[in-house]
Amino acid sequence: MKLIAILCSLALAVTSFAAVQRPNIIVFYTDDHGFADLGIRGIEKDVRTPHLDALAKSGVVAAHGYSTAPQCVPSRGGLMTGRFQGRFDLDNNGSSLDGFNKQTTIATRLQNAGYVTGQFGKWHLGPLAEIPRHGFRHVYAQHGGQSFSANIQADGTDRPMSEMKPEYYHLDGCSRAAASIIERYHAEPFFLYVAFRAPHTPLDAPQSYKDRFPGPMPERRRAALAMLSAVDDGVGLVTDTLKKHGLTEKTLIFLIGDNGAPLKIHKTDSPLNGDAGGWDGSLNTPLNGEKGMLAEGGMHVPFLIAWPGTIPGGQVYEHPVSALDVAATAVEVASISAKGELDGVNLIPHLTGKVKAPPHEFLAWRWMAQSAIREGKWKLLRGGEREYLYDLDSDLTEKHNLASQHPDIASRLREKLTHWCAELTPPGLALGPMAQNWNDYFDHYLEGKPVSPSPAKAKSQPGTVRGWLARNGTLEDKDGVMLFTPQNNRKAGFLTRSQLSLRAPAKVQLKLKSSASGPASVAWRVQDEKDFVPANQLPFKLESTPDWQTHTLDLPATGRIIHLRLHLPGAAEIQQLDLQPSKN
Repeated sequence: MKLIAILCSLALAVTSFAAVQRPNIIVFYTDDHGFADLGIRGIEKDVRTPHLDALAKSGVVAAHGYSTAPQCVPSRGGLMTGRFQGRFDLDNNGSSLDGFNKQTTIATRLQNAGYVTGQFGKWHLGPLAEIPRHGFRHVYAQHGGQSFSANIQADGTDRPMSEMKPEYYHLDGCSRAAASIIERYHAEPFFLYVAFRAPHTPLDAPQSYKDRFPGPMPERRRAALAMLSAVDDGVGLVTDTLKKHGLTEKTLIFLIGDNGAPLKIHKTDSPLNGDAGGWDGSLNTPLNGEKGMLAEGGMHVPFLIAWPGTIPGGQVYEHPVSALDVAATAVEVASISAKGELDGVNLIPHLTGKVKAPPHEFLAWRWMAQSAIREGKWKLLRGGEREYLYDLDSDLTEKHNLASQHPDIASRLREKLTHWCAELTPPGLALGPMAQNWNDYFDHYLEGKPVSPSPAKAKSQPGTVRGWLARNGTLEDKDGVMLFTPQNNRKAGFLTRSQLSLRAPAKVQLKLKSSASGPASVAWRVQDEKDFVPANQLPFKLESTPDWQTHTLDLPATGRIIHLRLHLPGAAEIQQLDLQPSKN
């Protein structure tokens, strides 16, 4: 009986020890956060991120940390699943989410293993009310000043999953809610995904944060630094809460950017409330390129890893790592079997020095008409039919294309990239031709050519608002509303938007006031069509009323929409004009 009692005690001790060894896991995910904007990098002197710097000093700065895409939706799909998103047809922001909805997220894997899971902030992978079905027990999906879905208050108390009005500035609210969940579940293992919508536009930092950055600078830069300062405060609140409960050495933390900063080439300091799609104020220095490119500036991002007591602090890790490694690392440290389903690598042996070899033989990407592969110091980048080869050890800024000097290396990498892309859905090095805006970006960043239109020319075209251009009329932005006025009272005016790449079927969400009653229509042109054809038109009626009218127009298009026109019967005030894929 004594022997049995001893064996039972030993078994209980082993079980308890195993439970203790499973760390908490926190992923901070920033939004359009440029490579330069971490204080510890010392690149831009106006950045102040003391809590992020402290996190970095307690762990690792990944000098070559990569997102899986240069755009929000696909990069989040890759992070959440641990699988490259092209394997389930989530290639860009316009892709269907059907493939993602069939995946097992890291939250689901951890929840099934006994972890308390929580999501905070920006989701961007479907309706907010459906976040719990992807493995998150607690949700506080605040990502701006509008109402959002939540099943907890900011203090961590439960509420029915429903719409909730903001109590706090969205970055502060997410930080408070995350810290509250730690307070509530500090005795249990937890996984927290804190997705700060910062410094993504709209640049909405309260004045108290902007006051931390006095002096002359572009206002968009000040606003971005202010939002990152709020993120930094939030990280400090969370790490202080861990320390309060003795969890610092029991918690593995990642901080990763979803993609590079959108500079819009010219970094125009436009009014904060009048250019929601402009430069977000963040910087990718010294990297070349920006969001929307598989150049380094598009997906070489801030990337920190910390697990004090397990991962030695003060490191700068030089081998390339990927956001895909988060899920692979998490399942290993949580003792979960993923049966070869994940594309990433457990980073812990590499960061502790037990494994000296690089985590990856190569990293590869495909995004729309672009694809790229990095193997060691060599990177092959393709944009449509263009091809570039860079030695990133000596040319991280991608200024010197060595493809003609090393055709053997380019050929070998192209073959490897082609084989990898053949495994994706759909297969292929590209999903279509390069749109003109991306050709402009490649011309400017990778080939040093002047870009048209220049900022001066763009200003001479007052009809261009949010990507829309007025024909037979004028278009202007007034307090967030587009005002369309037909020329000389003509009724044949319309709005047009080109350089699209929207997978059909698609829909137009329209909210407006019309000065005239009468027929209206949406017309579209798809890839390979040189002109608009009568069959590609959806008519609808507008009424002249003082009230806002809302129309959801499902376009029976096939293929990829590249050009759209909105025909109106007269002058109009347009509050919303959004394009998005339809749900199949």
